[in-house]
Amino acid sequence: MSQNSIPDFFVYGEPVRPLDVGFLHVETVLARSNIHRGEVAAHKHPQMGQITYWTSGSGTYRIEDRSWDFSAPAVSFVPSNVVHGFSIGPGTDAIVVSVADDALAAIAGHSLLPLDRPVFADGLPHHAAWKRLAAVLEMIAAEYAEAQAGNDKVLPALIAVALSHIARLGPGGTISTTSSEASLALGLRRLVDLHFRDNWPVDRYVETLATTPHLLDKAARVVLGSGVKRVVSERRLLEAKRLLLFTVRTVEDIAYEIGFDDPAYFSRVFRARVGEAPAAWRRKQLRGH
Repeated sequence: MSQNSIPDFFVYGEPVRPLDVGFLHVETVLARSNIHRGEVAAHKHPQMGQITYWTSGSGTYRIEDRSWDFSAPAVSFVPSNVVHGFSIGPGTDAIVVSVADDALAAIAGHSLLPLDRPVFADGLPHHAAWKRLAAVLEMIAAEYAEAQAGNDKVLPALIAVALSHIARLGPGGTISTTSSEASLALGLRRLVDLHFRDNWPVDRYVETLATTPHLLDKAARVVLGSGVKRVVSERRLLEAKRLLLFTVRTVEDIAYEIGFDDPAYFSRVFRARVGEAPAAWRRKQLRGH
C-alpha cells in the first residue's frame, strides 16, 4: 500500500474517458496480461459495471475489503465505482464484459440480479447452472467479436440473461423492481458518488433527479435497500474504508476528504458503525491481506 488515491480506469490500464450511450466492451483477462502480469491492483471504473467470468486457472479476487481464493469456474459482477482487483496464476483467464451505467439501467428490469451491489460466486464446475452461464458468456463474446448487424439488441438481452444466472449462483435473494425504479435508484447512486462529500440535503437529490421525495425514497429502499439518507451515509463509510485500506493517508486527512469537519467526530461515527476506531480497523484489515 503506497498510494494516496485509488485509480480510476476505463478498462484496466487505460485512463477514464467519456462513454458512448449504451457502451459495451468484451475482452479476456489474458488480452491485457502484458499490462497486469497477473497482478491487478485495487481500482474502480466510474462509469460502468463489469461481469468477470473465470474460465480457467485460479487466484484471489478482491472486492472492497473482502477477498476470495478461487478456482475456475467463478464469476463476479462489480457495479461502477466499486473497488476491486485480483492476483492470478499462470494460464488463468476470464471473459470480462464491461457495460456502461446507462445500458445497465435499461437492462435492470430484465435481470434477476440487483445491479447496485457487487457479488462473487464460485462452485462445483459440473453444476448445470455453471454450464448455462458459460454458454451465455461464450455467446456474448462471440456476438461482440463478430459484430453482426443487430448486436446492439442481442447483446443487452444476453447480458440480462447472464446477470440472472449470476443471481441464481450468488448468495442472497433477488429483488423485483420496475425499470423506472431501477433507473431512478442508479441515478441516485451516481449522484451520491459525486456529491457525498458535499453534504447535499435529500431535497437536492430530489430536485436534481426531477422526482418526488416519496418516489426517490421508494426506489432507494426497493433497489438499494435503504432510504436516501442511509445511502449517503453508507457511501461515506465505504469511502472511508477504501481510503484506510488502499491508501497511506492519515485518519485526519480521510475524515476531511469524505466531508467531516471534525476528525474526532468522524472517528466516533466510524467506531459506532464498524465497532472499531479507524486506525484499529486499518491495522486489523492489513494483517489479513
